[in-house]
Amino acid sequence: MHSLNHDSPVEIRAVLERRGIGLKKRWGQNFLVNRGARERLVGLLDAPPGALAWEIGPGLGAMTGLLLDRGIRVVAFEVDHGIARFLREEELAGREGFTLVEGDFLLTWRETLGSLGVPDVVLGNLPYRSASLMIADLVTGNLRPSRAVFTVQRELADRLTAAPGGKTYSSFSVLCGSCFSIAGRGDLKPGSFWPAPEVVSSIVEMRPLRDAPSGDDLAMLSRVTRALFAARRKTLRNNAVAAFGPAGLEVLERVGVDTSGRAEDLEPGTFVAMARAMLAAGIPVDVS
Repeated sequence: MHSLNHDSPVEIRAVLERRGIGLKKRWGQNFLVNRGARERLVGLLDAPPGALAWEIGPGLGAMTGLLLDRGIRVVAFEVDHGIARFLREEELAGREGFTLVEGDFLLTWRETLGSLGVPDVVLGNLPYRSASLMIADLVTGNLRPSRAVFTVQRELADRLTAAPGGKTYSSFSVLCGSCFSIAGRGDLKPGSFWPAPEVVSSIVEMRPLRDAPSGDDLAMLSRVTRALFAARRKTLRNNAVAAFGPAGLEVLERVGVDTSGRAEDLEPGTFVAMARAMLAAGIPVDVS
């Protein structure tokens, strides 16, 4: 039996007060009180019973409970120790298939991967301040769940789904778009959360691409994208020479890139081709 009505800010506030939990702005603790939105997020995962889900920031266990009700095993990452105790002692006490990992997700997920296995799906109502770091870390860490569904600030969703040529298209867009097919799945107004944030949130769905870069290819892709976007107003020629010297410029020309253009005009696939050509030319991944 679930003791908490997750649609009720009054009940949520009462639980926090009873447990002596003070919300911290730096952790972006905004609970999703819109039941339809929670069910939509869980539904987008399309995970069968027995699947392993990672949930980043379970809050008070609203979506965690939905996952467990569907027979999905859940590893939940919670940075707030007071909330973690509430989940362990009350809301999810005794629930089969539930594992709680306490601490900063960015510092704990790799060890968890080794000890508990690769997740089939990943879900998260991500804190605005660190959402891009979390997503980038999963991408560069070569984690490829069959589906990842996140709520993020709309501006970040725009960067994730940006097409070449736009102002929001960036090295982050290229890195994520080289490894995942990313789609926006609608906005959530501030009133869907408690406390209500000052920004609009968006749902993004990520599915891994076939033949996506990994290993050295991925490491070089990360270096190439950062280098070529380093000065957006400069041409590819200038950014390439600054980062890789004449050898890097030769690689771009060999790939067939117009070096008088700019990074924001190139498709993610072109960046992958450049990264692989850089490696083939013997250009090191590690600049140190």
